[in-house]
Amino acid sequence: MADLSPDEVLALAKVAGMTIIPEDVEETTLRLNALLEALGELDRLPLDGVQPIPALPHPEALPGPGSGVGGSARGAPSVTQTTSEEELAYRPMTELARLIRDRKLSPVELVQAYLDRIDRYDGRLNAYITVVREEALQGAREAEKAVMAGESLGPLHGIPIAIKDQFYTKGVRTTCGSRAMAEFVPEEDATLVARLKEAGAILLGKLNMWEFASGPTLEYPFGQPRNPWNTDYDAGGSSTGSGIAAAAGLCAGAIGEDTGGSIRHPAALTSCVGLRPSWGRTSLRGMVMGIWSRDTAGPLTRTVADCALMMNAISGYDPQDTFSANLPVPDYTASLTGDIGGMRIGVIKELLYAEHLDPEVQALVDEAVGTLRGLGAEVEEVSLPLLPIMGIVDQAGRSERIAVQWTALMSRPRDYGPALRRSALVPGLLPAAPYQRALQAIALIRSQILDACQRYDLLLSPTRPTPAPLIEATKKPLGSKEEAVLRLKRYSFNSPA
Repeated sequence: MADLSPDEVLALAKVAGMTIIPEDVEETTLRLNALLEALGELDRLPLDGVQPIPALPHPEALPGPGSGVGGSARGAPSVTQTTSEEELAYRPMTELARLIRDRKLSPVELVQAYLDRIDRYDGRLNAYITVVREEALQGAREAEKAVMAGESLGPLHGIPIAIKDQFYTKGVRTTCGSRAMAEFVPEEDATLVARLKEAGAILLGKLNMWEFASGPTLEYPFGQPRNPWNTDYDAGGSSTGSGIAAAAGLCAGAIGEDTGGSIRHPAALTSCVGLRPSWGRTSLRGMVMGIWSRDTAGPLTRTVADCALMMNAISGYDPQDTFSANLPVPDYTASLTGDIGGMRIGVIKELLYAEHLDPEVQALVDEAVGTLRGLGAEVEEVSLPLLPIMGIVDQAGRSERIAVQWTALMSRPRDYGPALRRSALVPGLLPAAPYQRALQAIALIRSQILDACQRYDLLLSPTRPTPAPLIEATKKPLGSKEEAVLRLKRYSFNSPA
């Protein structure tokens, strides 16, 4: 089909009741034409009769022990017995919790250590939007008093954590990384934040992020976040500050949110552990929504055991969350034996050999596959032929984002950054028929993945197609429709989840 002209896009926006300000018209037109052209690939798929289900219902029960392909259930290890010689801020949460319980570490000393590091490094890294210094120290004093009194302690008692600024925190501003919410102060905690506090965690502050978890952001209202390994480089997003703070030892562990890779991107680029839990496993009540059928909250930490420990605290049914899964919560630390003998791993062929995959990333994935084989896993390639178009159909299905932001985005668009405006506008301009066909394509892709999950314990792919880019490179405008299509395809690595 012929490309739409800017005037035709403005006419389409008028029919949809949408406002496009003059400086957004050119790039919005380019992005919409790229998406429409890319969606032409759907014409080759057998979509007739496929039901366009936006989200699957939750299962009625969890698989029992030993029901996976890999075989036996694994016994619970002692995850707190580490012998780290690192400075205090880099010790695992599991060790810090044990030291506090054994009265060998003061929560006040620990909180002060992280606050000192924030003072020393965050002026350059910009991981934090808000630091709650006095509240954190007061919480540490109360935690220490409880330890000395011999009170019952939660699994995260005295552990300093930080939260992506997308979650409500009572009495502490929640900006969602946007000028549009710069002065918003919630009157209650998000369920996830409340659960962390119930487990004994101490809040250090709120973390920087892509604006409204959509981006990448071009102009950060609260400072440009930087990769702690090399500050000229990008740290990923949208949970940008969460990855930085975890990797740089500016908190013991962090919470992020993931729609299409927003935990996994920063985890990959800052070299920490990031987990996107199953949709509905953690409560979204009190979280500023992006795409309600895909958002999920999870941890970013420096060790797998710490990630499991945080998941124990934040998981579980929330009757006040429409999307919450009413399922029991297993002990996520219970299978951390390091024994993966007999585990069946399928390496997704179409992503490992994608034409736009950087050779450095491919080499590192090959190295990881070799390590897994050396540990006793059974690794083989698996074909999921539709996954390379997932980034395209994912973008087509994101009209929920403009619905969430509709009132403010239409009435005061300049309160938002240009990246957020343009990424939200495009799927909102997509006609209903291509949108429904994109949902049908998602259903086909889903069936391929679920079929593979019957045969493998784990599906493995690169996290993203390139190493961390220079920050300067992330600011460049789109130069062509071809570049816009390539950018859509690059999201195929994370969006299948």
